[in-house]
Amino acid sequence: MKTLSDTSGSQDYTALIYEFSGQKVKPDIASELWPKIMQHKWVLSEKLGRDVGIKVACLDFMENIEPMHQDLHDAQRIQLLKSLGAQMIDRSIWDTISETQPPKQIVNKRIILPLTATELARKHAVIPPRTIIFFGPPGTGKTHFVQAIAGILQWWYIEVSPSTLMIDGEDRLGANLKTLIEKAGNLDEVVLFIDEFEEIAESRDHASRIDKSITNEFLKQVPLLKRKERHNLLVCATNYIRQLDKALLRPGRFDCIIPVGGLDDQGRRTIFEYYLRDTNRGDVDVDGIIPMISLFTPADIEYLFQRVRQLAFEREYVKGEDYRVTTETFLEIIPDITPTLTNEIIEDFEQDCLRYTRY
Repeated sequence: MKTLSDTSGSQDYTALIYEFSGQKVKPDIASELWPKIMQHKWVLSEKLGRDVGIKVACLDFMENIEPMHQDLHDAQRIQLLKSLGAQMIDRSIWDTISETQPPKQIVNKRIILPLTATELARKHAVIPPRTIIFFGPPGTGKTHFVQAIAGILQWWYIEVSPSTLMIDGEDRLGANLKTLIEKAGNLDEVVLFIDEFEEIAESRDHASRIDKSITNEFLKQVPLLKRKERHNLLVCATNYIRQLDKALLRPGRFDCIIPVGGLDDQGRRTIFEYYLRDTNRGDVDVDGIIPMISLFTPADIEYLFQRVRQLAFEREYVKGEDYRVTTETFLEIIPDITPTLTNEIIEDFEQDCLRYTRY
C-alpha cells in the first residue's frame, strides 16, 4: 500500500502526479503524461541552467503546459480527499489473496465485475452494491479485503475508525459521522471504510441514549448515501456481527454481508510465500510448515515473520556472519505464537455465516 507521500521506486504515476501537483488523473492518462513530464523536466532544466526537480517540473507541466486536462480536476474535491486522508492502493494487493479464499470469489463476482464490466451489468440490469459489511474473527483479513477492492478498482481509499469520529467527544460522534458520510457520498471513485463497526452501530436494545442516537444517525445516512448517483462504496467491518443493530442487517440498508474467516491451506501458503520472498532465507520446507499453522490468521502469519526476521537479525549481529532463515528457524518460533483462531471461534463463526451471510 502507498500513501500519497510514498514515491520510492513507485510506478504508480497517478499517485506521483497527485502528490507533486495536487491533481488526480486516471491511471491510463497518468501513464501517458509521465513521459511528457520527464521530458518537460529536461527542457525546463536546460532553460534555467539547473536541475529543477521532478516536483517543480510536474507542477509547472500540469498547471501551464497541459491545460486540456484541467477539466478533470476539481480543486475542492482534491482538498476534500486530502482532508479525509485518501490513499491510492497498489493493484498488486489483490494478488496477495488466494483464489481459493471464498470471499475473494464473492467480492470479484458481486462487487468488482459489476463495477468494471458496466455495459454488461447494465444489459442484465445488475445493480452494483453500494454498501457492504465484512464480518469475521479478528485478524482474518477484513481490512486487507477492503484495501484490495480499492486497489483493483483504482479508487481512493479512506479509512475511518470510531476513535477518529470521537475526537471531539462521544456526544459529537453522530454529527461527525453524518458529516463524514455526506462528504464521502459526494465523491466519485471512493471506498469509504469504517472499521470496528460495532462501536457505532450496536444494538439499540440495551444501549445508552448517546449510543442509540449514533445508531439512529447511521440508519438515516445509509439510505441517503445509496440514493446519490455516485460511483462509491461504503464498507464496514466488524469482529462481532451479533452486536450490530438488527435493522442494519435487514435487506435495504446493506447490499452485501460477507464473511471473512480462517484460511485454507492454499490461502495460508499464498500469504506465507508472500512474506517469505522478502526474507533472507535458506532451505524452508513450506509444505511441512503450512499444516503447523492451521489456526493462524493472516495477521498471525505476518507476526510469525516479524519474529523470525528479528531472530535472524539478532543472530547475524552477534555472530557477524550471514544468517539465513531455515525450516528450523520457524520450528523454533511457531510454538511461542498463540493462534488467534480456536476451534470454538471457528464454530461460532460458522453459525454466524449461516445466520447473517447475504450477497
